[in-house]
Amino acid sequence: MFDQVEAFYQPSSVPEALRLLEKGRGRARVLAGGTGVVVEGGASVRYLIDLGRAGLSYIRRRDSACLIGAATILAELEESTAIRALAGGLLSRAAAACGSVQNRNRATVGGNLAQGSPAADMAPPLLVLDAVVTVADARGRHKMAIGDYLDRVHRKALPNSLLVEIAIPEPPRGNRCGWSFQKFGRTEVDIAIVNVAAGLQLDARGKVKWARLALGAASPFAFRACGVEERLAGHELDHSLLAAACEQVPREVRPIDDVRASAEFRRELSRVLAGRALEDCAIQAGWTL
Repeated sequence: MFDQVEAFYQPSSVPEALRLLEKGRGRARVLAGGTGVVVEGGASVRYLIDLGRAGLSYIRRRDSACLIGAATILAELEESTAIRALAGGLLSRAAAACGSVQNRNRATVGGNLAQGSPAADMAPPLLVLDAVVTVADARGRHKMAIGDYLDRVHRKALPNSLLVEIAIPEPPRGNRCGWSFQKFGRTEVDIAIVNVAAGLQLDARGKVKWARLALGAASPFAFRACGVEERLAGHELDHSLLAAACEQVPREVRPIDDVRASAEFRRELSRVLAGRALEDCAIQAGWTL
């Protein structure tokens, strides 16, 4: 798979890793858990840069934000007390859905995002949590919204850069909040045909104070369904409102045909999973069917 690899590096810092990446002139590949790089392979790869010693594996709090190092493995997100307490355990549940136990003990949150797969399970929950990422390159470190980052990765607009940290601001608080992650794949450990994350809050009169909905594997990269969010916000929650919001979903997705599913199936599945996620959030928020 990597028969042409000439050197394997283990830099002890991000600047050292960036220098090695620049030196590779497009023939170097960064790995943390290695699960994505192994699948990609590639005869052009000459150098492998392992981030395992670069100090990017951690979960910590700073002020009101939760900071996650890009090399943190998914199993740690699944088991972390701090992540389980964040937004009803949304991110923890998504991490638990990322393939097999063996995969989650190797794959990292940064690798899941940086690989650029539209089906990345970490992307939808981080979108609804308004995450901000830090990217390092030769000019320094730069912060950007997770949605902007996913767009740039899709356009290959971040050459010779490293994702180093994900910051999650304090989620909205309140007794009437709900969060949900939904995923549909061919098997329990397969990548998503569609995945969805959602959150909402109801006020004392049963109106939607705010709603967030993000979908993966239904467009070139995971995205927030802003039209659905706007349709819900400020209105009294009932079955007709949920149905109207879900009918908006197929108009916002841009699915493709591939070996896992047709575009038509993904479009309908997006509507169904969005409905399940929003209903799950509503029930957690105290709404009665």
